[in-house]
Amino acid sequence: MAASEAAHGEHHASAGVDNRLLLMWIFLASECLFFGSLISTYLIFKGESLVRPLPEDVFDIPLTSLSTFVLLFSSFTMVLAVYGAQHARPRMMKLALLATIIAGLIFLGFQVYEFKTFGEEGLNLSTNQFGASFFVLTGFHGTHVGVGLLYLGSMLIGSMRRNGLGRDTATHVEIAGLYWHFVDIVWIVIFTVVYLIP
Repeated sequence: MAASEAAHGEHHASAGVDNRLLLMWIFLASECLFFGSLISTYLIFKGESLVRPLPEDVFDIPLTSLSTFVLLFSSFTMVLAVYGAQHARPRMMKLALLATIIAGLIFLGFQVYEFKTFGEEGLNLSTNQFGASFFVLTGFHGTHVGVGLLYLGSMLIGSMRRNGLGRDTATHVEIAGLYWHFVDIVWIVIFTVVYLIP
């Protein structure tokens, strides 16, 4: 039986969970620790800055709320992509992947604009402890969004081939969906802790 599974490229562990899904869950668990340490650092240093500008001087909550909505919308389109992959609807999957990528690019555009605006108002990595911890935290999240966009873009390009993503299409898209939803959930936490809690 093991030989036949190997011949067909099976990736299931003894518990019946695909090894690739399990590895993504383990990776995301380690990322939780990483972002947990960054958020803790931000909270520790947030009130220690004696040099302006401070959060209340630079934050534009309506604009950041709009970018947050765009990122949350991308989670919905990612769900549609997974659904399309699982139900053999490749056109739906491709359109939803494209919509997710566009929403992610818009979110990054908002973040670049925010960073540029903060810089013009005198806040950067070396201005004060708030600036250093803020830019590191949100910058690393933006980097994760960028990596996710490369991931989704490679899947979209791969799905255009004659054989698409192969017979494990649903699994591939589901794994990408896990990563993307993780990025969205982390942003909800960051948005709440950094922007909404005074």
